[in-house]
Amino acid sequence: MDQKNLTQKKWEAKVSTRLEQARPEQIWPLFEDFFGLQNIFRASPRHGIEGANGQPGCIRYCSGFGLKPKGNNNEPNSNLRWSKERLVDIDRAQMTFTYEMVDCNIGFESYVSTVKVVRGEEGGGAAVEWCISLDPVVGWRLEDLVGKYEVGLKLMVKKMEAAVFEGLLK
Repeated sequence: MDQKNLTQKKWEAKVSTRLEQARPEQIWPLFEDFFGLQNIFRASPRHGIEGANGQPGCIRYCSGFGLKPKGNNNEPNSNLRWSKERLVDIDRAQMTFTYEMVDCNIGFESYVSTVKVVRGEEGGGAAVEWCISLDPVVGWRLEDLVGKYEVGLKLMVKKMEAAVFEGLLK
């Protein structure tokens, strides 16, 4: 691992992707449903384990995302990747929320993330931004992590737009 990455106090990055079809008002409710992303990502279970959905302090459990777990790979279910995430703040008028990981098996520490649905100027276009801040992760380079987030955000927004336009939501 690059020594520069280990001595850096925090890793910080922002990734974004444009909405191809949906308007911000159509996408925001999917993000606002903090416990409900499993409606879009059936292979990535997420569900509430504490508190009221969408209220600061609530905690969700997420599993199955594409980052390598840390620890003993000889343990049962050692390939299962999971995290517990607490909603820190939500601003519905600005279509933004911040959450933190309170526990995980992927090596993230002091992880805080903010997601914002951004309106385009004069009704033209829109985007979703995902900002992350965390302690450097042993065995990773920040550039590699940012690449995974870029791919993940594009996939997430594409699935959300499909859900809006194809009626995939129950």
